[in-house]
Amino acid sequence: MTMALAENFRMNAGHGDTSYANNSRLQMAVLRKTRPFLEASIKDMFKNSDSNSALLTCLKVADLGCSSGPTASLVISEIVKIFYGICQQQHCKLPEIQAFLNDLPANDFNAIFRSVPAFCDGLKREMGADCYISGVPGSFYDGLFPSNTLQFIHSSYSLHWLSKVPENLENNRRNIYMGKTSPPNVFRAYAEQFKKDFSKFLGLRSQEMMPWGRMLLTFQGRSIADASKDIYYAWEIVKDALLDLVAEGLVKEADVDSFNLPHYVAYEGEVREIIEEEGSFAIDKLESFEIILVAPEDDEKQTRSVNTHTKSTRAVLESLLANHFGDAIMDSLFRRFAENMAVYLQHGQKPKAVSIVISLIKK
Repeated sequence: MTMALAENFRMNAGHGDTSYANNSRLQMAVLRKTRPFLEASIKDMFKNSDSNSALLTCLKVADLGCSSGPTASLVISEIVKIFYGICQQQHCKLPEIQAFLNDLPANDFNAIFRSVPAFCDGLKREMGADCYISGVPGSFYDGLFPSNTLQFIHSSYSLHWLSKVPENLENNRRNIYMGKTSPPNVFRAYAEQFKKDFSKFLGLRSQEMMPWGRMLLTFQGRSIADASKDIYYAWEIVKDALLDLVAEGLVKEADVDSFNLPHYVAYEGEVREIIEEEGSFAIDKLESFEIILVAPEDDEKQTRSVNTHTKSTRAVLESLLANHFGDAIMDSLFRRFAENMAVYLQHGQKPKAVSIVISLIKK
């Protein structure tokens, strides 16, 4: 990941009105949706425990792109609960659990660390679990752990973020992503950057995992192969809000033209192709699912829906936008975003979040 992006990109910290901790409902819903995949992957791994005493002694797991807030603790809690259930059935001792929480250095690790003692005490009290949690700051597009260290890796709603903005996007004017008016080379550049990044990610994780390790990945995707026909609605609304500020003289058009998001929503088929071509992992499961963010019909509920969309988008994007356009316009920008989102919902649009979930086994 480029140094500038690694230093500046983070979800909004703290517990304020626009913090990620208070505006991560979609991410929590995705974690709940993928819980059966998590359980199946861990149970499958446990089947090999007879010949792998390390698994029975100490389970070493990593959550990559953990962010902060409730999502950071939920993943580890669910992994411990699944192992506890298995051990109850098998009448064996619950192994010690060493959990590594990874995200970029700008992440709000302090919020995580403040909650760790009470969190670990709760696991000990409820399940007798000895859990040891460490933070690992750094990009998951770089090496993070020694070779043959980890037995299980989890990552949810992080791998759609690229290591950098793709190159040669100078002609992507009045867009901040793969937009409706983006030329074909923009779509190719984003797809190529995702392939480079995801291939590198797989290779690095293969080195860091034990031979029988498992990995469960979930990230944003799209429903059809042609990216130009499945434009991500939220980034279009952000772009329109920025152009509204251009028209009002609050933002320079050249600043919009020079800004592009390091984000890519992949198609299930291209993800499968990259995994098979890279070759480090066997695919156990690879599926897509949708979470429909329904637009309510009555005005009061629709206003709540607009506020939810606006705060969650701000919680995710504000650090990137403020670094490029400045803090001063953030309130104005997201007021315009809310207005444009209201129009979008009034036209009967039903926003959806397409996700890809992959269960992998190291070869």
